[in-house]
Amino acid sequence: MSGDDLFSGAAEERIAARAPLAARLRPRTLDEIVGQQHLVGPGAPLRALIESDRLTSAILWGPPGTGKTTLASVVAAATAKHFVPLSAVSAGVKDVREVVESARRLLGEQGRGTILFLDEVHRFNRTQQDALLPSVEEGLLVLIGATTENPFFEVNAPLLSRSTLWRLEPLTLEELEVVVCRGLDAEGAPAEPEAVSALVGLADGDARAALTTLEVAVALAGSGPVTLVDVERARHSRLHHYGEDDHYDQVSAFIKSLRGSDPDAALYWLARMLESGEDARFIARRLVILASEDVGEADPLALVVADAAARAVEFVGLPEAQLNLAQAVVHLACAPKSNRVTVALGRAQRDVREGPRGEVPAHLRDAHYRSAGSIGHGEGYDYPHDHPGAWVEQQYRPTELQDHRYYEPGSEGHEAAVAERLRRRRPEGRAEPDGGDEPPGRI
Repeated sequence: MSGDDLFSGAAEERIAARAPLAARLRPRTLDEIVGQQHLVGPGAPLRALIESDRLTSAILWGPPGTGKTTLASVVAAATAKHFVPLSAVSAGVKDVREVVESARRLLGEQGRGTILFLDEVHRFNRTQQDALLPSVEEGLLVLIGATTENPFFEVNAPLLSRSTLWRLEPLTLEELEVVVCRGLDAEGAPAEPEAVSALVGLADGDARAALTTLEVAVALAGSGPVTLVDVERARHSRLHHYGEDDHYDQVSAFIKSLRGSDPDAALYWLARMLESGEDARFIARRLVILASEDVGEADPLALVVADAAARAVEFVGLPEAQLNLAQAVVHLACAPKSNRVTVALGRAQRDVREGPRGEVPAHLRDAHYRSAGSIGHGEGYDYPHDHPGAWVEQQYRPTELQDHRYYEPGSEGHEAAVAERLRRRRPEGRAEPDGGDEPPGRI
């Protein structure tokens, strides 16, 4: 071994020893990965592709700390292809073209393919993404893109259509506890059960966040066990008895205050959760859900406001995004309420799961391909825009379900106008839905 190699090896060892805990604990094999068992568990599809070195271009989509970069590093260790990591935050078209040229030479001289891992792929603009397309299309590059953003909005459609989309889910509480325990073992530190519960409950499915907080808490604890106070100090906030049960209790109080149209109570719970170190993204997601679950068509703008607040959390970040969350909370609390969309979906799902399947009526079937008309597809379809008000009565469901009614608009806000419109259009005599439907997933 040359002197340069010795120096390089020693430098890598020192860097690894000083790396953040999350980096030091990064899994090196599929079996070491915590979570994402639907992708990398025994017999799972992504695992099969990685183990057989047959992975094609892919987009890894999921929240922070769910293992996107980890999966890429496992691929790098398992593949015979040349692996090139880039970050879209710092890389540009020039870097991509250099990778493409290198890949072309490597394929021509050695017959060896190249995998390009592009972290934060959503940071590439359309022009930069287009620069990748020809190489991906001809198979010169296997692209693995990682993103926290919805790829259907942030990734060019042609590039997305040539890639397999793999969705990563937030880690469960049980999975996060495994991660935290691994971190404690790596640090050689004990911890009180309340501290472990706080670390798990506050991470919101993000393994990296849990390990980052743990690393600071271990340093604060010194030679003693990690306590709840250490976790509080590591989060730069006071935890209001924020163990696992309290986390869900406060979220429940927050949602029920919004549902109950009490803006002051909702703001109080928002402030308390933020002060406790709750992840703002978790709060934003709950607001987006509530906008449809409890406000619905009574105020269709509610979903727009909640979605805007969620985007502001990502774009602006805390502490400023607290104002965006507060505005959304006030809007949702003061909005007229309706759970009729939630109930309607539950009724429709019950028919899909328990009722007769039924065939698509012939006049609704796809009639765009050649010879479709010869088998009756599309025959008799009445184009609504040919009629006043762009509406005409015709059958849109399987015959067996034609008289089942799902959506019954209420009388609050905008939904009152919807109710009147449907009253004029719905023929009399259809079966009314039975009472007692319970909206799914209520807190």
